[in-house]
Amino acid sequence: MGYPILRLWEDILPDGASVALPPLPRMIFVVHGALTIGDRSLSDGETWHGECEVVARAGNSGVSIWRWELTCELTSPAARAAVSSREKLSAELRTIPDGDLALRGDSVAFPPGSCAYLHRHQGPGIRCLFEGGIRVDTHGASTSYGPGGAWYESGPDPVFAQAASDRPSRFVRVMILPRALLGKSSIQYVNDADRNKPRAQQYKIFADFPIVRPIA
Repeated sequence: MGYPILRLWEDILPDGASVALPPLPRMIFVVHGALTIGDRSLSDGETWHGECEVVARAGNSGVSIWRWELTCELTSPAARAAVSSREKLSAELRTIPDGDLALRGDSVAFPPGSCAYLHRHQGPGIRCLFEGGIRVDTHGASTSYGPGGAWYESGPDPVFAQAASDRPSRFVRVMILPRALLGKSSIQYVNDADRNKPRAQQYKIFADFPIVRPIA
């Protein structure tokens, strides 16, 4: 049996265009523009989350969105008329937790020059940088990202993150976590000396809800 797959899409919908999305655990982040889903109207920096089938419709000036989805499908969906969809990143979740699951979507903001000390999380996830710049160190390698850059973190593998020194930085992420962590932090610091150090980063929770485990 295969592993679930977490995918991050970037969709661009022109004025008034709509797209029907199948029932999957997902979070949608509005990068720029206006979007309507059901009876909710969203604008820049706002999100929608759920597992049901939905229709997303762009406002009069169009919209660009980032869309995280958890699935077991290996193939990509067919292109939709008038909508530009690009897969930014996908990852097979080999480290997905056992048991009941939750989907958490949030943003992490860093003041200029701040860092996230060596740490791990209790589940895998995909991040995407919204503004600023960040360097991510893991597995003995360093990778730098600018706005729109996406990366995957397995959860158990330790990560150190260094934000740009000359401007604020912020990324948006979705993680798949044990359901027991609903409302609780998923971070675990590797070094005891770092656990009580002040944390410069600020968190904003967008979604934190139980989901059904995908079955291949």
